[in-house]
Amino acid sequence: MTGPLLLGVRHHGPGSARAVGAALDAAAPAAVLIEGPPEGDGLLHLAADERMRPPVALLAHVAGDPGRSAFWPFAAFSPEWVALRWALAHDVPVRFIDLPAAHSLALDPSGGTPAPAAGDDGALDGPPAGDGPAQDPPDGGPGVRIDPIRVLAEAAGHDDPERWWEDVVEHRGADATADALAPFAALAEAIGALRETYGHGGHERDLVREAHMRLALRAARKEFGDAVAVVCGAWHVPALAERHTVAADRALLKGLPKVRAETTWVPWTHRRLSRSSGYGAGIDAPGWYGHLFEAPDRPVERWMTRVAGLLRAEDRPVSPAHVIEAVRLAETLAVVRGRPLAGLGEATDAVRAVMCDGSDVPLGLVADRLVVGDVLGEVPDAAPAVPLQRDLDRQQRRLRLKPEAAERALELDLRKDGDTARSLLLHRLRLLGIRWGEPAAGRGGTGTFRETWRLRWEPELSVRVAEAGGWGTTVLAAATAKACADAASAGSLGEVTDLAERCLLAGLPEALPVVMAALADRAALDTDVGHLARALPALARSLRYGDVRSTDTAALGEVATGLAQRICVGLPPACTGLDADAATEMRGLIDGVHTAVGLLPDAAVITARWREVLLRLASRDTVPGVVRGRAARLLLDEGQLAEEEAARLMGLALSPAVPPARAAAWIEGFVGGESGGGLLLVHDERLLGLVDTWLTGVPADAFTGVLPLLRRTFSAYEPAVRRTLGELVRRGPAGSDAAAAPEPAAPGFGPGIDEARADAVLPVVRLLLGAGRAPGPGARSVPPPPGRPAATGHEHGAGPAGAGHCGAGPTGAEVTSTGAMR
Repeated sequence: MTGPLLLGVRHHGPGSARAVGAALDAAAPAAVLIEGPPEGDGLLHLAADERMRPPVALLAHVAGDPGRSAFWPFAAFSPEWVALRWALAHDVPVRFIDLPAAHSLALDPSGGTPAPAAGDDGALDGPPAGDGPAQDPPDGGPGVRIDPIRVLAEAAGHDDPERWWEDVVEHRGADATADALAPFAALAEAIGALRETYGHGGHERDLVREAHMRLALRAARKEFGDAVAVVCGAWHVPALAERHTVAADRALLKGLPKVRAETTWVPWTHRRLSRSSGYGAGIDAPGWYGHLFEAPDRPVERWMTRVAGLLRAEDRPVSPAHVIEAVRLAETLAVVRGRPLAGLGEATDAVRAVMCDGSDVPLGLVADRLVVGDVLGEVPDAAPAVPLQRDLDRQQRRLRLKPEAAERALELDLRKDGDTARSLLLHRLRLLGIRWGEPAAGRGGTGTFRETWRLRWEPELSVRVAEAGGWGTTVLAAATAKACADAASAGSLGEVTDLAERCLLAGLPEALPVVMAALADRAALDTDVGHLARALPALARSLRYGDVRSTDTAALGEVATGLAQRICVGLPPACTGLDADAATEMRGLIDGVHTAVGLLPDAAVITARWREVLLRLASRDTVPGVVRGRAARLLLDEGQLAEEEAARLMGLALSPAVPPARAAAWIEGFVGGESGGGLLLVHDERLLGLVDTWLTGVPADAFTGVLPLLRRTFSAYEPAVRRTLGELVRRGPAGSDAAAAPEPAAPGFGPGIDEARADAVLPVVRLLLGAGRAPGPGARSVPPPPGRPAATGHEHGAGPAGAGHCGAGPTGAEVTSTGAMR
């Protein structure tokens, strides 16, 4: 070698990576210098560890402030990674020469983004992507931001820069040329011409970075001579070849801000290498590039085979004949388009036409799983890590929760010790802000012993772990300390109740007393009934979680009971004088409190007081109609309001003296939303008749005003319920005339009651409710069908006149014993 070997590359380019490997084999340098932060020099030896599997990233963060961090990602097909592995394999010294992370993190205090040294555009390390499209090159002028690949492609007569770069560089085979250094010389000449025309063409910070690179190169030449190879973004090659004085370079670096930085290796993913991820690594298809780098020969044939395997695994009928035909079509498209080798565009078009029958749905699966991919790298245990990360690694291995880049569902049964431990770990991590898992809607059932999670490990979670390391050395200790701190700094009662629920889910017995003390203090000082009503459902849920996790929730139950009592006292005055929006919100709060009171320790006492409150709300004219209607409906569902009284309240609310808007609001509260009000009107034609009579009597000038409210009320019903209501209204009220009619107007409804058919459902109802269930208020015994012995079960709830409702509950769903079917 004569002079340093400058190898300009495109970051994460398989063609550049192969060319770098060939050039290093041919030149055999005495030292290798790589674009990257010098703080990582002490970690480079870990790349030789067999347990280090790319993609990985060098993470640098400010000591004591892990949130200010930057990543330098490396894939198996990254030229820098190939150079690093070559140097370690040949026992050649290797170093990073870019601007230290101590300066780059200080220059970018926001943190959380890749450092400029990582090659933000992923191309030739020129202007970063993500700050808007590159500008059209002007006639001249220094310092103008340009896209080098686009300019070179346009100069070559191509309108697609990515396709041109693939044809010229990425699709070159290992033996494409006898001279391994020729591609780098040609690229350096082209970039030199661009820099002469457009100046340095990127960030002003590039000048500072290049000054540091030149100083590091001078130091290496003094130590190893000219037999030094430099692997960097091609945009920097002309700057490194230029002659600059040491004083001039040091002047550019003088006065730069500086912080203390710490570095480590962390796993990375192919998805985070894609440009769409927001990290701006600059490649749209990391999975495809990885395939091009790893395929020893016939890359198109091997790619089609992988695609066929994926589609067959998804039950798509793909045969070897499809693979053969897809390869032929891709190669034909490459010839027609004048390309030296079928690229990703040709392969995608061929897969769509041959294997996907022209559909983009299975093609989207190929793009997600193969073109981008969910490959997650690994780092050895010897890599530096905070103690919290070590503890998390141990728990992941013990609980068999391997971090994966692909999203997967995890079903947990909390009756099993192993699943309970997994649930506790995931909840503790969420409390620490490490959102590895997100709760999801699971399979049918309302039991608290089952949880469903969606797991996906993202690279930035390593930063969150480092940040959380300041709270403790173990996950349990850190979550406990974080919960105590959050309880002290909580600004509202709702925040504390939410924290109490999360502490129970996470199993933090040492933090719970602190949180409960803060909860009691906040509850005692908060006089807003709305705040208390929002907090109670969370506390009730926490009591259920405590039951399934065998946690002592006595203190929590006392606070919840106190909140419920204060709500019972303060709710009636709080419901007076509300506008429409506030009344609607209050209705939702009442629903939540109604569900919660049955879960409290003194359920019988609290429930009795709550029913008194509902009765006061239902009969008080100063309360908004939507609240009065909802209170009446809850009492009716609980069997505490006779059907005649419910009809009387509805008649008063819908009387001509009541303004139509207030009457419509009452209807919305009584039969609106997801309360099962549609079924109530279906099975109680007296209530339906009252609504119908009122609606037909609304004056024309007022009907337009109440129409949106009525539409919102009835549109929430299921289509079958709406259809049945329409048929009942069209038929008219049932009575003697209806009984004399030869044909019922509404299908399924006859003039009389078919008791045999109605009683046939009773065994199923008894099975659902459980035999021997104790009767509740307003319950009545149901006579057995003819020929059957009397059962011990009871059916609860009031229903329409002459028909008992079975199992009426808060949801408002009723099953009639005699009037359900006619």
